[in-house]
Amino acid sequence: MSPRTVVIAPDSFKGSASAAEVATALAAGWAEVRPDDEFVLAPTADGGEGTLDAFAAAVPGAVRRPVRVLGPSGDLVDATWLQLPDGTAVVELAETSGLGLLRAPAPFDAHTIGFGQAIAAALDAGASALLLAIGGSASTDGGAGVLSALGARLLDGSGVAVVPGNRGLASLARVDLSGLRPLPSGGVRILSDVTNPLLGPQGAAAVFGPQKGAAPEDVPLLDAGLAWFAEALRAASGRVAGAERVEGAGRIAVSVDDPGTGAAGGTGFGLRVWGAAMTPGAPAVAEALGLPARIASADLVITGEGRYDSQSASGKAPEHVAELARRAGVPVLLAAGAITAEPSDFADAVALADLAGGSAAAIADPLRWARAAGADLASRAG
Repeated sequence: MSPRTVVIAPDSFKGSASAAEVATALAAGWAEVRPDDEFVLAPTADGGEGTLDAFAAAVPGAVRRPVRVLGPSGDLVDATWLQLPDGTAVVELAETSGLGLLRAPAPFDAHTIGFGQAIAAALDAGASALLLAIGGSASTDGGAGVLSALGARLLDGSGVAVVPGNRGLASLARVDLSGLRPLPSGGVRILSDVTNPLLGPQGAAAVFGPQKGAAPEDVPLLDAGLAWFAEALRAASGRVAGAERVEGAGRIAVSVDDPGTGAAGGTGFGLRVWGAAMTPGAPAVAEALGLPARIASADLVITGEGRYDSQSASGKAPEHVAELARRAGVPVLLAAGAITAEPSDFADAVALADLAGGSAAAIADPLRWARAAGADLASRAG
């Protein structure tokens, strides 16, 4: 067998193993079968958990900066943001306001204040541009916490600040944006793989609220809070479209129907009102990694994620990696914790759950089974 160059570019297995750990385990398993192959480890991300790690590994001279912020349950959380050599700061919501930081599900009370505090810290340190990875949110607050941490005032009828989270949105009477920090000179880009609108049956509350502990009867209340917040922001900023979109005059028209405004419990909407631009996360991270060139020079590519399902084709990292491989004419393989949709675009695929005898066993020891998946794929690749 002639040696091959194998690029291994998985996303993280959320809540189970980092992308870097999975890449290393897949390579170790593959090497058991084909020890002469050369490996290029390129752990990737799509704007969710692990995005900061992917940039840190890919960009020489990137520096992690510590920050202590208010977590989604009200606890202080030690997190980091990433300073890139060109002055850009990468801030990851999952590190500051993520679902994994909750003491218990809190669909009405979890908030994004800590994410906003980390953004403010990066601006205070002189960041000239921001990349904001917003996957993995614990809250459905529409980005209210982010905006408040950046200087907005969310007030009830008595002029008192409303409580954090979606719960406070119901008592919102007025939003004061006069103290809101300006965007950095290089702008702000949101990295996200989510295209859902803010409101309605495909919106933040309906689609993602249950993942954050919302009961069926909670969803209409959460959605109503987001709708009220959007109306308050429209009145305060002139940037939120009402019956008709208003363009020009240096103003940014943002609609609750815009793709991605429902990302991260509506944080995408709040950031868009601030002036941030929505950017597909997987391509942005891949570009920073130099992944297109690495794949073009490979003989084979392996990608993966914790769960390959019907949503995976909607901008998730493995599908973008697969698309890059297809453009380069390079075969691509999939290793996922579980596979619940037909992986028709891959030359071969394996689920860790199948090798381990079930999802629980795979989650309990993901790196063992990732290594087994690498060996299994190598044995079948010939």
